[in-house]
Amino acid sequence: HKNWGCFNMATVQSIFSFLYENKKINFSKLNKKQSKLVHDIIQCKTVARGFNKDICDHCGDIQIHYNSCKNPSCPQCQAVKREVWTIKEKMNTLHVRYFHVVFTIPSELNPLVLLQPKLLYSILFNASAKTIKELCDDKKYLGAQVGFTSVLHTWGQNLSLHPHVHMIVSGGGIDKLGKWKNSKKKFFLPVKVVSKLFKGKFLSSLKKEFPKELLSNKSQFNDIVNQCYKKDWVVYTKKPMHTPNKVIEYLSRYTHRIAISNARIISHENNKVTFKYKDYKDHNRIKEMTLDELEFFRRFMMHVLPKSFLKIRHYGFLGNRNKKTRLKTARVLTNTPEQKEMVINYIEIISKVLKKDVSVCLACGQKRHHKLE
Repeated sequence: HKNWGCFNMATVQSIFSFLYENKKINFSKLNKKQSKLVHDIIQCKTVARGFNKDICDHCGDIQIHYNSCKNPSCPQCQAVKREVWTIKEKMNTLHVRYFHVVFTIPSELNPLVLLQPKLLYSILFNASAKTIKELCDDKKYLGAQVGFTSVLHTWGQNLSLHPHVHMIVSGGGIDKLGKWKNSKKKFFLPVKVVSKLFKGKFLSSLKKEFPKELLSNKSQFNDIVNQCYKKDWVVYTKKPMHTPNKVIEYLSRYTHRIAISNARIISHENNKVTFKYKDYKDHNRIKEMTLDELEFFRRFMMHVLPKSFLKIRHYGFLGNRNKKTRLKTARVLTNTPEQKEMVINYIEIISKVLKKDVSVCLACGQKRHHKLE
């Protein structure tokens, strides 16, 4: 690794390995979770993580499989997790429309996010959830309790800081009389009303909870808040989704996504990393960006979530409290059949992820029962 100069097949792992072995990573500037991530990514699926032997019961052929690190920020460990999550969550869908809502905060708040990420991300979750709950409870818009799942993303396509929440909301809910009430078919909630209420709730919580003493200039906080009050905040909804499976498959694109996948990295050479990104401001055109390798590393580390922070949260009748009871009621009201407990078949999942049947021996071509040692 020490002599690597050009990486035509560069990955996050190869980049981190190069920086680590050439002593370019300053661990004193990383927190414990970030430091652990660096080591996890470098060791993922290598002998350092240990291995198991897959022995064919027909011909005795042995395949060695190195263990993954299972870190939620590792690009090599998310595919299987995503499939397992998808299977489990499909049991919670109803035969109703669903809406995709995205809540974004202004870039003026980024300095505060960097100082207090856990606090700002918590406010983002809470303000967006309270906005949806309050408006849906209002008879003017729906008058019922909806169920929704929120997923936090902190990055933009170029790895910049861009905190936002993706939310999948049921197109209807349970009213106070215990009946199901559908939302309008093409129109969930008025976007301007959602944006205004979200902005008010977020900034109100921010003013109460942010520790102003962290800023050297006391007027800086007020300046940032005043700028945010003057701006129009971005909240938008996408077209409703009608089939339950489509809903979960769509949401799974966001649940286990990390800041950048290996597929987007083009090269690592001459201390520069080049990767592809989608420019949303230019008609979603695919472009290339080149960063200094240490700047690439810095941006990646910026998106490691605080310790014990949950990036996926459920609300309304999907909330953890009495979830089974409320879901059972919602299924009856929406004529959604009770689903049987799904069995997780990891052989099938791994085969789907790798796009090949891993139950077939590479040496003899026979189907086999897996014997692991």
